[in-house]
Amino acid sequence: MPGRRYVLGDQVGHLLRRAHQRATQIFLEGFEPAALTPTQWAALARLAEEGAASQNHLGRMTAMDPATVQGVIRRLEARGLIDREPDPGDRRRTRLKLSAEGADLVAKHTADGARVSARTLEPLSDAEAATFLELLRKLA
Repeated sequence: MPGRRYVLGDQVGHLLRRAHQRATQIFLEGFEPAALTPTQWAALARLAEEGAASQNHLGRMTAMDPATVQGVIRRLEARGLIDREPDPGDRRRTRLKLSAEGADLVAKHTADGARVSARTLEPLSDAEAATFLELLRKLA
């Protein structure tokens, strides 16, 4: 539209970034006792859902690029939260799985994850939250 002013505060990228910053802050407050980042929690939660996954597959399931997922895995392994096992379908590959300590941590903090989501969506009505999540899925 010719002559229309560009207002940063009205731009989708800016608004998504602000919402992401808010969601990240709420996550960090909710997960402070676990000392986990959002990407670390995503990896642990996905492994809890899947049982085991290759590093590449875990990266795809959590929408992390290879360098990011590699760093996340390295830190989770150093904390003893995930283990590696041979992939029964491909001897050249290993799979990642939760260690006993990692499974305990996920079990202990799953309710925290739900509280973080609820708190993030708190400004919205239930109907608005459902619509918002549906629209985000379309964009993702």
